[in-house]
Amino acid sequence: MAITSNTTTARELELEAIDYFVRLMSLLGMPRSVGEIYGLLYFSTAPMPMDMVAARLGISIGSASQGLRTLRSLKAVKVTYVLGDRRDHYLAESEFRHLLSSFIKEEIMPHLESGKARIERMEEILGRDGEDYDEAFCRLRIDKLKRLQKASFRLLPTLAGLLKL
Repeated sequence: MAITSNTTTARELELEAIDYFVRLMSLLGMPRSVGEIYGLLYFSTAPMPMDMVAARLGISIGSASQGLRTLRSLKAVKVTYVLGDRRDHYLAESEFRHLLSSFIKEEIMPHLESGKARIERMEEILGRDGEDYDEAFCRLRIDKLKRLQKASFRLLPTLAGLLKL
């Protein structure tokens, strides 16, 4: 009876963690499977191979592979060797400051870089003659975007560096 109770409690904890990380990853624009995988691995005491991750979550091997690849690129999971098993096994990184630092560098900064080019294109469009828009209103909005862009370029690298301390 006690074994069932502990197993039930462990599964409940696992499900709550999965739900927590699904919601968090959703806020960051990540697919549901990325949150599910990270939540599963976060409360796993032993490294898990991809096929076990897929089976435990009821997702396809393709989804598991893509999710693990995403998590690896964010440095949210580590690959580890298990003696006697040729498969890669995965462990969750539990230091959130490293995760946030990687997310800023790998996801947010590239988006900001591409945003610079978009703002320049908006200014080019704004400079065209004969377009039907409120130029003063659009100029104010573009200026706000430029200030946000400039502040982000100053703040985010500093924040990423502080998170690594």
